[in-house]
Amino acid sequence: MTRIVLIVEDTELCRDTLEMALMKLPNLAVQSVTTAEEALQWLDANEVCALVTDLHLPLMNGFELIEAVRGRPWRSSLPILVISGDSDPRIPTRLAKLGANAFFSKPYSPAEVRHKLAQLIDGSPS
Repeated sequence: MTRIVLIVEDTELCRDTLEMALMKLPNLAVQSVTTAEEALQWLDANEVCALVTDLHLPLMNGFELIEAVRGRPWRSSLPILVISGDSDPRIPTRLAKLGANAFFSKPYSPAEVRHKLAQLIDGSPS
């Protein structure tokens, strides 16, 4: 059975890099959108196994997206991985409080993101 990961990234190069890295996981398909609003619409209409999002998005940012996702009871345990170029040292703590499962600062290792995603969706130990 193929599982779907939703990527929310408005920068094409970053989106393409993530797609290529994550598609290496077996039985995994990738769907990409460029805004948080599109992500919420997609999440409400489709089954996904994880969400990978940037923080700096147009209109609604990644923090607001995570809050909206966690506010949906049927998405309360959805694995959420965050990628950002923001260097604010408070971000990891803020994301953890919102319910994000992992944070990667840019530049990040696509292999590390793929490994963490595999752990989260397969229930592997860290």
